[in-house]
Amino acid sequence: MSDEIVIRYCAPTLAAIKTGSLFNCPFENRAELTDSLREVNRCVLQKGVCAVPLQCKNGKALIYLYRPDMLRHDLQDPLAIDILRKTGYPAGNIGKQLAWLVRRLRESETFPHEIGLFLGYPPVDVRGFMEHKACKCTGLWKVFESDETESKRIFRRCENCTKSYLKRNQEGWSLSRLTIPHDTKNIRKEIK
Repeated sequence: MSDEIVIRYCAPTLAAIKTGSLFNCPFENRAELTDSLREVNRCVLQKGVCAVPLQCKNGKALIYLYRPDMLRHDLQDPLAIDILRKTGYPAGNIGKQLAWLVRRLRESETFPHEIGLFLGYPPVDVRGFMEHKACKCTGLWKVFESDETESKRIFRRCENCTKSYLKRNQEGWSLSRLTIPHDTKNIRKEIK
């Protein structure tokens, strides 16, 4: 797994703009995948980011790169708690909740709709998606109830971040250098 692939799909998470990102990564064997994930984590763990496989099948791994502190914060939202409770998730422990997400991915034909909560999407929009409401606009996620103007600003910010990070990587910046340390007190202020 190259730094370029991680950056292409996860730049907003590396930049602490977004809680989590998903991407598919081809692999030849489990040992290769384990080594690749170990190398990515070596570069990002000390900055508050973690990469884990959620699913492996047909020579592809679904990788979840996320910020545990941000995820913990996001999943404390009352609406997020309600959505997770209704879909059978255990309360309060992100390790157990991630294990339940892995189970849901394994048992479902499609992505579980609540996966948006693990990516930092607004709970009101995750609920809107689950309830098949009319969509206001689409970007990183489908906007149903959150502020359309603010959502579009976040979409542009994430797009610009990815372009900038890819350019920096071509200039020789490492994955570690591109990963912003997490400051739990100020991160949500910057997103909003």
